[in-house]
Amino acid sequence: MTQPERGVTPLPQAKRRRRSPLPSILGGGALLGLAAFLAFGSLGQSLEYFKTPSEYQLEQSTLAGKPLRLGGLAQAAEYDPQTLNLSFQLTDGSVTYPVQYTGAVSDMFQEGQGVVVRGRFSESAQGADPGVFQADELIVKHSEEYKVPETQAEIDQLKDLLESAE
Repeated sequence: MTQPERGVTPLPQAKRRRRSPLPSILGGGALLGLAAFLAFGSLGQSLEYFKTPSEYQLEQSTLAGKPLRLGGLAQAAEYDPQTLNLSFQLTDGSVTYPVQYTGAVSDMFQEGQGVVVRGRFSESAQGADPGVFQADELIVKHSEEYKVPETQAEIDQLKDLLESAE
C-alpha cells in the first residue's frame, strides 16, 4: 500500500445517502393492484347467475331474446328416451314456465328436483307471454349426502359400476 504523503490529510469516508423507501412501496403497491385487477377484474364476467321465473317475469323486457339461466323446481316432466326430448314446467312457487330440452338427462332428474337450465325463450313468443324456454343445457341439483356402502353386495355393485365406466 502506498503511504499518504506527509502534510496531506486523507479525505473522510464518504457518507452513503439513505434512499427513501417510498418508490419501493409505491412500486410494490402498483404491482399488487395490477395483479388484483387481473385476477378479479374478469371474475365478474365469468360468473354466471340464474334467474328464478319470478325474477325473469319482472325483468322480461330487458332479458327478452337474450340467453340466460333459469332456476327452479321441475314439475310435470315428460321424457322420451328414444328421441331424448324432455319437457317440463319450471316453477319457483309463484311463476311457472314451460321448458323444452333435447339431450341426455341425468338419472337424478325427477319431479320436484331443483334444476337450472341455460337457453332462451322461443322467438315465436309475443306480448306478455314469453313462450317456451328452449334449453341448451340442463343442470340437476344433487344431494349433498354421501352414503357409504354398508354390505358386501353394495360394494361389489359399486365396483362393477366403476369398472363398466372405464
